[in-house]
Amino acid sequence: MQRQNRSSKFPVGSAMIGQMAILRVHVVPNAKSDCVVGEHGGAIKIKLRAPAVEGKANAALVRFLAEQMKLPRHAIVLQSGQRSRDKLLRIDGLSEEEVRRRCRVVSMEGGAPRGSTQSHASSR
Repeated sequence: MQRQNRSSKFPVGSAMIGQMAILRVHVVPNAKSDCVVGEHGGAIKIKLRAPAVEGKANAALVRFLAEQMKLPRHAIVLQSGQRSRDKLLRIDGLSEEEVRRRCRVVSMEGGAPRGSTQSHASSR
């Protein structure tokens, strides 16, 4: 019989985590800009300026997604794919549906980071 935690109705060893999403990402390092460009084999395709050297692209990916999804960096965890272009990320605090929606919005907006040199045409 499983022991019960006195402070909750859940069995010991389990906890209510809240919302969490698993996200498959295909990263293209050494790009001209950081942006979501669409899908690649069922994964979200993201171009990053950072090189694929010493974890720089992984750190840039977490930073980029945190900024675009308006989440703290610690809410995005690289589960697998540390040395691969294909990565599996855990996003805490958002549902999978919300993550996909935010990625689509970023993709439509171009995903340009703050302070980037990309310019938008003026409407004069």
